[in-house]
Amino acid sequence: MHTLDFEKPVADLESKIDELRHLSDGGHVNIAAEIGKLQEKVNRQLQGIYGKLSPAQKVQVARHAERPHCLDYIGALIEDFTPLAGDRAFAEDQAIIGGLGRFRGQACVVIGQERGHDTDSRIKHNFGMAKPEGYRKAQRLMTLADRFDLPVITLIDTAGAFPGVEAEARGQAEAIARSIETCLRIGVPLVACVIGEGGSGGAIALAAGDRVLMLEHAIYSVISPEGCASILWRNAANAADAAAALRLTAQDLLQLGIIDRIIPEPLGGAHRDRDEMFTRVGDALADALSETGKLDRKALLAARHEKFLSMGQKGLS
Repeated sequence: MHTLDFEKPVADLESKIDELRHLSDGGHVNIAAEIGKLQEKVNRQLQGIYGKLSPAQKVQVARHAERPHCLDYIGALIEDFTPLAGDRAFAEDQAIIGGLGRFRGQACVVIGQERGHDTDSRIKHNFGMAKPEGYRKAQRLMTLADRFDLPVITLIDTAGAFPGVEAEARGQAEAIARSIETCLRIGVPLVACVIGEGGSGGAIALAAGDRVLMLEHAIYSVISPEGCASILWRNAANAADAAAALRLTAQDLLQLGIIDRIIPEPLGGAHRDRDEMFTRVGDALADALSETGKLDRKALLAARHEKFLSMGQKGLS
């Protein structure tokens, strides 16, 4: 497992546990008991470390290479998933995955950003950074959901929209704006969940929902800490200062009223117990869909509009 710099004390203990598991004690030492003691120490270390993570450290956890991504959640939570491709205007964008499926027996549309797990898949999915055709595909799928009265689940995990010249030439800003507009316009429940990094307009293009959920160690901000530091301090080395100033953690954003619920992660982060994380996210999505599903179309739209119009009025004193 990839170890973050602040996890080194834990990594050393886990290395000792691995060594013990490969030993044959000949009956003189109770290796199971020794492993148990060391595991308890690991858990205490993790509780201490993850109980007081700085914003900069949360950024590292949110970007962890082994953290579950969009396709992992779809595979675990969505039955009969049928991917739908293309924006019907230019091309297919593999950075945004979308399609039809069933969530706990309920038909739905699922849209998410996929970053990839290794070099080949990251290149294929463009590191989760969508181009205009990706956001236009998302608009198409949300409109499809509205037409057939299906709830929409979105999974947010991107450093931001793709900043390349070709994306700008094809109308990146307009595509993101239209995607946000579509989120706000459709008359079916839309539940968004920030599962890793929610970066800039590339994230909010899929996150303007009735309920915005966020994993405990995920981040969500208008710009990356590195980008913010390069603008304000003229030095990306000030990224830790920028992370603190941006108030990008789930805890800050709940206080500010930007998100609606924090989903606790397993001890040590989502990557340490993926199955448990899938269960927790599934339960939170089910609760949110149950709440929003009780509203008729008119009430749903009115509540959604009020939710976003009232942002910025809470937690600033």
